[in-house]
Amino acid sequence: MGKIILRLDRVMADRKIGLNELSEMVGIANVNLSKLKNGRISAVRFSTLSAICEALHCQPGDILEYDPNADE
Repeated sequence: MGKIILRLDRVMADRKIGLNELSEMVGIANVNLSKLKNGRISAVRFSTLSAICEALHCQPGDILEYDPNADE
């Protein structure tokens, strides 16, 4: 079975936005945003994903990637 890979760190680096700044923009605690950034989550709310995309001016596909060859 494949795996969803989070690319939030890459998008943040491309936009030169740090964790604290994005946390304030989105209204999510640093700890939770850090878990999301590092891929240590099993779910994400659409409202959270929407807020991140709005803050980073990106699409969900820029943050989420499906790898059919990766093991979970």
